[in-house]
Amino acid sequence: MTALFALGASLLWGLADFGGGLLTRRTPALTVVVVSQSIATVVLGATVVVTGAWSEAGPQLWFAVAAGLVGPVAMLAFYKALALGPMGVVSPLGSLGVAVPVALGLVLGERPGLLQIAGIAVAIAGVVLAGGPQFRGAPVQRQAVLLTLLAAVGFGAVMALIAEASTTVTGLFLALFVQRVTNVAAGGAGLFVSARRGGAVLPENGWRAVRASLPALTFVGLADVAANGTYVVAAQYGPVTIAAVLASLYPVVTALAARGILSERLRGVQAAGAGLALLGTVLLATG
Repeated sequence: MTALFALGASLLWGLADFGGGLLTRRTPALTVVVVSQSIATVVLGATVVVTGAWSEAGPQLWFAVAAGLVGPVAMLAFYKALALGPMGVVSPLGSLGVAVPVALGLVLGERPGLLQIAGIAVAIAGVVLAGGPQFRGAPVQRQAVLLTLLAAVGFGAVMALIAEASTTVTGLFLALFVQRVTNVAAGGAGLFVSARRGGAVLPENGWRAVRASLPALTFVGLADVAANGTYVVAAQYGPVTIAAVLASLYPVVTALAARGILSERLRGVQAAGAGLALLGTVLLATG
């Protein structure tokens, strides 16, 4: 079950990243974050009311609040990086945040077997190579790398925090709702400050362009929420070290989506990386 849910999270995160990256090429990144997360908040709010998840409220929700504060910073940095650099370069680097929950799992006493350790190493190497790493070049590429590394740490922290925010399914709905409310509050405050300083809030065509992008924004927001949820379930079913690594395979999904929709060509090193990621997945699932 751990492998199934973790791989589901990687699929959803990969598609959400692809959609978010496309949107930020014509809409300010912070606006994409706020609007997509606002839509997710409304859906989660309705779910909390229907399921009666309010009864699961407790001190553990502070972990969700913390995840909600870190998330917008990480998402903003990541979406800006996706807009600056090729998705196939940025997305694999973003997955390096897996080191945070993996390290936490080790600190808490989890000890993967030798086969699983080999799978972790192979999967991480494959994820990095799947992007065809390009650390040289124009300053904008270096900026994209720095933004992505910042996002990676944030994503890893969110994975670790949200996994601690609930122990039941209804509690998970409430935790994700609290996280999204905090996301919107923090992102909205940042958007307000940016607007006061003269920063762009809307795309060139204004609200018309935002309305036209609502289906894509809805998909990005809901896919991100669903990915968080399936990752938490994966972490609860099995070792965090395994769940985190399998969930971090989303760059392969992003690269394949870019190849299929944008016709981005995979280099030899990217194809090799995708193969290693798959091999690492098999080792983790069978170890």
